[in-house]
Amino acid sequence: MKDAAPTTVYLADYTPFGWRIEDVHLTFRLAPHATRVLARIHFAPCQLAPQQEFFLHGEELRLIGAKIDGQEVTPEVTDKGLTCAVPAGRFLWEAEVEIDPANNTALEGLYMSGGMYCTQCEAEGFRKITFYPDRPDVMATFTVRIESAMPVLLSNGNPGASGDGFAEWHDPWPKPAYLFALVAGDLRNHPDSFTTKSGHKVDLNIWVRPGDEGKCAFGMQALKASMTWDEDVYGREYDLDVFNIVAVDDFNMGAMENKGLNIFNSSCVLASPETSTDDNFERIEAIIAHEYFHNWTGNRITCRDWFQLCLKEGLTVYRDSQFTSDMRGPEVKRISDVIDLRARQFPEDQGPLSHPVRPESFQEINNFYTATVYEKGAEVIGMLKRLVGDDDYARALDLYFDRHDGDAATIEDWLKVFEDVTGRDLSQFKRWYSQSGTPRLSVSEAWDNGTFTLTFEQHTPPTPGQADKLPQVLPIAVGLLNPNGDEVVPTRVLEMTEAKQSFDFTGLSARPVASILREFSAPVVLERDADPQQRAFLLAHDTDAFNRWEAGHILARDCLLAMIRDGATPDTAWLDGLETVLRDSTLDPDFRQMLVALPSQSELAQALHEQGSTPDPDAIYDAVMTLRLFMAERWADLLPKLAEEARVTAPYQPDAEQTGKRALGNMVLGLLTHTDGGAAAQAQFDSADNMTLQLAALANLIRADKAKAALAAFYDQWKDDRLVMDKWFGLQVGAADPGKAVEVAKALTAHEKFDWTNPNRFRAVFGGLIGNHAGFHRKDGAGYALLADWLIKLDDKNPQTTARMCSAFQTWTRYDSGRQTHAKAALERIMAKPNLSRDVNEMVSRILAI
Repeated sequence: MKDAAPTTVYLADYTPFGWRIEDVHLTFRLAPHATRVLARIHFAPCQLAPQQEFFLHGEELRLIGAKIDGQEVTPEVTDKGLTCAVPAGRFLWEAEVEIDPANNTALEGLYMSGGMYCTQCEAEGFRKITFYPDRPDVMATFTVRIESAMPVLLSNGNPGASGDGFAEWHDPWPKPAYLFALVAGDLRNHPDSFTTKSGHKVDLNIWVRPGDEGKCAFGMQALKASMTWDEDVYGREYDLDVFNIVAVDDFNMGAMENKGLNIFNSSCVLASPETSTDDNFERIEAIIAHEYFHNWTGNRITCRDWFQLCLKEGLTVYRDSQFTSDMRGPEVKRISDVIDLRARQFPEDQGPLSHPVRPESFQEINNFYTATVYEKGAEVIGMLKRLVGDDDYARALDLYFDRHDGDAATIEDWLKVFEDVTGRDLSQFKRWYSQSGTPRLSVSEAWDNGTFTLTFEQHTPPTPGQADKLPQVLPIAVGLLNPNGDEVVPTRVLEMTEAKQSFDFTGLSARPVASILREFSAPVVLERDADPQQRAFLLAHDTDAFNRWEAGHILARDCLLAMIRDGATPDTAWLDGLETVLRDSTLDPDFRQMLVALPSQSELAQALHEQGSTPDPDAIYDAVMTLRLFMAERWADLLPKLAEEARVTAPYQPDAEQTGKRALGNMVLGLLTHTDGGAAAQAQFDSADNMTLQLAALANLIRADKAKAALAAFYDQWKDDRLVMDKWFGLQVGAADPGKAVEVAKALTAHEKFDWTNPNRFRAVFGGLIGNHAGFHRKDGAGYALLADWLIKLDDKNPQTTARMCSAFQTWTRYDSGRQTHAKAALERIMAKPNLSRDVNEMVSRILAI
């Protein structure tokens, strides 16, 4: 039998909690299967809240006893929490519960990972630790005592008394329960310190398992860079005496911003040149920055309720994107962000999982940690900054921090500071938070006696629950180029507010070429009837790096679509233009390799679907491979020169310069593999002195079907490094021939090092399968069936990871009837699972639209 129908929570039903908490004292007596948690909490009536029943959340807790003002009470306990009669005024609540961290495989609340105790409380994990009003608008100071024989005992805030078998911590800053953290284990620290601009010294530590000490230096460097950047750019100083990071192997997310005690997935903090790729280094730098920036945008100012999740996450993603742009270059970063947005968020916006940046309802909040909340939420912040300008953005942020420090805030609070600073009415802009879907923006051009006119029309297709859409505010960044390539009108932001709107550019001597949506100034689909010659012109001459890349990307996409749809041959004119750009050694090498990267197979499938065709994953794969071979043969004389230009002779550094060169070199290697049978890849694998080169070589050997010896050698070299083994598992499936991907994945699930209860290892294998587009969407449905089998198995252990992996099915209706039949059968099998979790129930129900 299934669980009872999940309860839907609505934004419109929000009411404040009826009591405020003056302080929280927790004592933990740790034991793997019988941890005791003693809570002492002072409650006082909240005068602003309506009178209500006293209810505390609590799940999977065994209540030992409870007291009010020292007198024993017997609350009414259910599987969701407890209710109890309480005094009319201030009172002291005491409760003792027992929990079982060792058997907590959901990795929410207090659980164990490799013998270490750790916590994950966002969004609603604290209710698995003790009975508490587990909601973000209830904030309190916490004092924590940990009793254990473990040598390292950590919690939030500043350290207090400690001794043999105990440690105490006090966090002076009021926080919601989702920011609570505790870690206890046999750990080693990588210490450092940071002195804030006001002269306050902060002790810094990265805590890791024995043997990982040598992988902490880059993470510490990234942390200190983040602290400096947040002071310089946002004026935000750190506010505690210590800042601790702990690396945990079993973790559902990337990392968690718990006040003063950030807990990280090991993959997001541990790094070395030998074991981590350039992409790993950049991701680690960004995630460390993201979690640190949450200290102000998330912790000091939190969200009133989980519907406001984008307030902390969208803003913090935007801030970490700014940080990475400053560290590594804005042009490449912006292109990377848009590629990610289109790959992850656009399909979400355009499918059954579509929801507004601020949802209006949910059944399981864990299902709304989505690309829409994070990445689209960040895009909304970027649009707002573009509309008001840098100076007013800075003033509004200062006012936001001053006005709401210590608050649980809302989107309305956020927009109000901008209205107060600028005098603007942002009621229409607010639609970005309430309307789901990706707007489609079409443009037409007119030229008349020195006046160039751009006319835009916006339309957002219906999404689940929202049939009719209103016009949104669109900042459209436009520049104009003369026929000789000179820029005659620099970037101007056009503010579109109507469904249809025209903008004139006067005093021009010749009809210009328009560069539209520069820097991807709004998260829309731009529909522009531009011919290949105009695209090629922009590829060659545009001064905006994003639009230059976009022009080449669209030419590549159109070339592939013509090959898939019509059997056309590759467009040599486009390739000639691209070669000219590739030969320009003054350009950033990372930018050049991005120009060569072809659209993803999933993007091509979506484009075919939008054009009214049924995408065939096998035909898409064949077209991509054919075009890559054509490029390799056509550029036979160019590729060796690029490879030499990309060679790095200096000692390894994960900086932007070296990273760009290695990216260019690995792009060249990928093309050479199509013509040399893997000879260059084998040579690179044999000589590689860093993981970036070694892993790229191994991927190409797999694609060339020459990887048997290399895979064995890689395994022998790295079998004791769990994070490198994740790469080994994932690469074999992701780079496999599509016809063999399912069988490779099946074989790997039988490997002795496949631990399906570890989220990283599970995601490595099945994320690799999902990313192998033609392999996952195999015509016989074997990819769908295999994933469904394992999701059904995982749901009993880890519903959160299971639910997130279900999103692989969100595009199932765009394929042919045979594939749809197989996908639907897989989804219905998941739905039929006895005791299906509410996490998965909600996701699959939405995907099936039931």
